Amino acid sequence: MNSPLTHFDAQGRAQMVDVGAKDETLRVARAAGTIRMLPATFELVAQGRAAKGDVLGVARIAAIQGAKRTAELIPLCHPLPITRVNVEFELDAAGSSVRCEAQVETRGRTGVEMEALTAVQIGLLTVYDMLKAADRGMVIDGVRVLEKRGGKSGDWVAPGRPA
Repeated sequence: MNSPLTHFDAQGRAQMVDVGAKDETLRVARAAGTIRMLPATFELVAQGRAAKGDVLGVARIAAIQGAKRTAELIPLCHPLPITRVNVEFELDAAGSSVRCEAQVETRGRTGVEMEALTAVQIGLLTVYDMLKAADRGMVIDGVRVLEKRGGKSGDWVAPGRPA
């Protein structure tokens, strides 16, 4: 079996990719996603009146922790020496939604796309957890990589997204 998927060997078995021969370079990835909620739930976040406290402050810490623990959650990810995680939340009153964007950086042999995606998902899941008593119908969607820089494959920006 000759697959372009590097997490499989010639027999189709799962494997952790050998990155030992790769050069250490600056690797950067940005990811984002959104959680939509009822307008009344959105107001709890916007006004800082959620029963469990500072929703976005707790979600920011959770997102950073998620990035740092990605290799423990996703079986074939390499543990990486993350050098920076930045998490931002943007409130959209018109859409009753909160957007989370994470940027993760390392100087290493493999990229940090999975760490950025994990940060976003954990951040949004934390928002859900802190607000579920008010709104169990919240929807997380649009989670994706926006950009990656560094490494042998070079830079990449999601179509239609500015870098």
